[in-house]
Amino acid sequence: MRDDDALENNPAVSRSALEAIHSQVFGWALSRCDFDRSAAEDLVQQTYVELLTGKALFKGDSSLRTFVFSVVQNLARSRFRKLANRLRIVRERAHELEPGVASDDAGMADDGHSEVWSAVRALPARQRDIIELVFCRDLTVEEASAVMGVTVGTGRVHYDRAKKALRERITADLLG
Repeated sequence: MRDDDALENNPAVSRSALEAIHSQVFGWALSRCDFDRSAAEDLVQQTYVELLTGKALFKGDSSLRTFVFSVVQNLARSRFRKLANRLRIVRERAHELEPGVASDDAGMADDGHSEVWSAVRALPARQRDIIELVFCRDLTVEEASAVMGVTVGTGRVHYDRAKKALRERITADLLG
């Protein structure tokens, strides 16, 4: 890495390395924001601010990609925690506001994703996350576990359970 390429407040990170992984980071941010492009752009920008200011300091304990994915994950969790709680309360009380309004997404139309992605979306959150990180973002199970903030053993368990659940659901769909 050239000295003029390093970030001032985060010397172990180079601008060129961030540019090289930008599309992967944006893809991960999109998935953390339910594919809302505007929210993902804000999340990526907030991630870069954290890196530029040194609030998220890369020490080389993992790959840069794993580290940046972790920053995105943590920012998304904190950013959307309050929103998720408010949404949950609204859904729980929807029937009080307007009789006949469903409190879940059961009536929503198919958004055009394949049956496989429908099965992936039906997985529990951690299983869904590890499948996406490993298959879509090309991380190893070990790197994906670090991004998720779980031990490698826990990551492997989620990965194994997710694959089994997907196999069962897809097989049932094909046979049924």
